[in-house]
Amino acid sequence: MSYAVETFGLTKRYKTALAVDNIDIAIPQGCCCGFLGKNGAGKTTTLKMLVGLKRPTKGKISIMGHQQHFGTMPDISFGYLPDVPSFYGYMTGAEFLDLCGRLCNMPTAQRKERVKELLKKVGLDKTRTRISGYSRGMKQRLGIAQAMINNPPVIFMDEPVSALDPIGRRDVVEIIQSMKDTTIIFSTHILADVENLCDYVLIIEKGKILARDYMSNLKERHASGTAKLRFYQPQDTAAFMEHSAKLEYLTADRQSNPLELLLHSKTGNMQELSHGVTSLLQAHGIAMEYFGAHTPHLEDIFYEVIGK
Repeated sequence: MSYAVETFGLTKRYKTALAVDNIDIAIPQGCCCGFLGKNGAGKTTTLKMLVGLKRPTKGKISIMGHQQHFGTMPDISFGYLPDVPSFYGYMTGAEFLDLCGRLCNMPTAQRKERVKELLKKVGLDKTRTRISGYSRGMKQRLGIAQAMINNPPVIFMDEPVSALDPIGRRDVVEIIQSMKDTTIIFSTHILADVENLCDYVLIIEKGKILARDYMSNLKERHASGTAKLRFYQPQDTAAFMEHSAKLEYLTADRQSNPLELLLHSKTGNMQELSHGVTSLLQAHGIAMEYFGAHTPHLEDIFYEVIGK
């Protein structure tokens, strides 16, 4: 398998604080990777080391097979959107993107065509105001456009949607979805965005990578031995909780919906779980609406992984 981004023992220490702790990651080419973690978990520090804005204390970084060295020009181009992008407010969006193209040594004809293409792609082609008059969502879209200016194979984004209103978030999500054949790595603590957008997930907590895999593999692994049970009435939920407490092979967790329970088989044997649940319901005359295998949401996986 070819990897877009790899790290080997990547570490960042600030005096006595260990921000990133000896992490190894391997992000496949062409995927959209969600880099998940709470505030202060180490996401931004990791991204800044990957793009060369922070010097690692130790470890190695490889992007598209090219080893990166802090303080030297990378051998491979990549895009970067910081958490709070800054612009020259006196410029228009087209002028700023033209400047970015010049910095990438793009030929004039190619640069002008690319600027027009990107402004249309991010929905700013009709905007004539200077950047100082842009909304936060417009600035975020311009920031994505500058990260794409030289059509890089990998783009890093730090919290691209966290400070946006619902409409701005939707716009940015749609732009990310349209970026086919580009490896996208974006950090966030918004779980729903990762579940909707990403096919690969990294979870970081206190500077350590606790999970790294394709979304489908994570869901399959964490679904093992778990089922959802839904009742018609809250008193049936309570009755099942009371009687199931005596069973040694399962645990039942209440959900936000008072009619639902999440059942976990301690042995991972779904056949045993199904038989036991059916027998208990029949023995106590409890009616159920639904019983079936449970596919966990990313939120369930995240909290299980970080131990909360």
